[in-house]
Amino acid sequence: MSRGDITINEKLCKGCGYCVRFCPQTCITIPGDRFSPQGYLLAVFTESDKCNACGICGWMCPEFAIDVYRYVEAKTPSA
Repeated sequence: MSRGDITINEKLCKGCGYCVRFCPQTCITIPGDRFSPQGYLLAVFTESDKCNACGICGWMCPEFAIDVYRYVEAKTPSA
């Protein structure tokens, strides 16, 4: 099974909440205590163990502030 990780560029995030709303695994939140340099509330990746790297958060972000990474277990060759 794939495991995912995302990074949110704090300089680009405007706290619109689209990533929170559309993440099917509820891996992203806007806690209300973190702000971007421009003063916007920041989205935070909080549930890394639930993320499957579907990429929906990145697709929905109008500011292109989210990068999605997928980690797949390496398969060992059969001898």
